[in-house]
Amino acid sequence: MDFTLGTTVGALVALVAVGTAVLVASGVMATSTVLMMVTPSMLVFGVICVAIGVKHGEYRAGT
Repeated sequence: MDFTLGTTVGALVALVAVGTAVLVASGVMATSTVLMMVTPSMLVFGVICVAIGVKHGEYRAGT
């Protein structure tokens, strides 16, 4: 499967949306806490992981 920018962003947003929906629906935390603290941190962590993965892929392709 060829991951383009659109596919990668779509997968990341879908994963964060599902995680947010589950946390809101389960009632473990207040909805405001999930939307203001957890969801942004999931997005930032996802972007960092994608950046590390891309750099690792570039390294592996170069050797």
